[in-house]
Amino acid sequence: MSESGVIHDIGYQRYTGPRLGSGYSARALYVHSVRSAYGLGRSPWAKVLPIGLIGVAGLASLIIVFINSQMPEPVLDYVGIASTFTFAATVFVAVVAPELVSVDLHTKLVQLYLSRPLSRSSYALTKVAALATATFLLFAVPMLIMFLGMAFGTDDGVPGVLEELGGLLVGLLAAVIHAVLLAAVALPIASLSGRRVFATGMIIGVFLLTAPISGFLREVDSGALGRLAGLLDPASLLNGVDQWLFGADLSLVSIGSFGPVYGLVTVVLAALGTLAAVWRYKGMKS
Repeated sequence: MSESGVIHDIGYQRYTGPRLGSGYSARALYVHSVRSAYGLGRSPWAKVLPIGLIGVAGLASLIIVFINSQMPEPVLDYVGIASTFTFAATVFVAVVAPELVSVDLHTKLVQLYLSRPLSRSSYALTKVAALATATFLLFAVPMLIMFLGMAFGTDDGVPGVLEELGGLLVGLLAAVIHAVLLAAVALPIASLSGRRVFATGMIIGVFLLTAPISGFLREVDSGALGRLAGLLDPASLLNGVDQWLFGADLSLVSIGSFGPVYGLVTVVLAALGTLAAVWRYKGMKS
């Protein structure tokens, strides 16, 4: 007969603390993703492009403040900053979007994230929101610098400051539209590959291939086809929305009376891009 067994207490205990749930997981992932977009908590090389772009944008806004202060009328307003910096923002999302999703795919961390309690839809929506926030900051920082420069330099006192504040709010609204669309386009493309180089190439390819096609159609046709050609290129599409909603005077595209079409396509494209990101992760094997 065998001897009776002995139960040893090796210190394992059940967790009795608070269970924060999926909401907390989504918020933590969101903050981590925004920080990662700017290289915070990562190597110095990871900070070069995002911080460098913000630095260049801030310097450009200071130059704009100086020029505006020397001219009877501003040469560029807050919405104009959003339109002008859209091309830099496309480079930003092409590099940052793969960092937010491709790394998780390559290292198999996405399966750990999706184990519990974070759902697949929440993961995708959180990543889109984080990329949109990081892109919005790229627009917002130079706008804030421009506001401070113009507000302190105004000769109209409080009314002048309030006028600048109104322009800033309109510019920030334009920045939200730009950031949401670019994030919704870039992130689902980046989620197709676990390698950052390939993902970045695919995103840049979409922007580079659509821009010359759109430009060519605008050159060969000055009618309806030429004015609708901007719909093919995300940067031109956003410029058209700026003209329609905010009266931006940058003549990058000519939209004529098709402003509502540009607005509708922007909404549809942002929605479809977000849904594509959700579908991508819902269809992913565990």
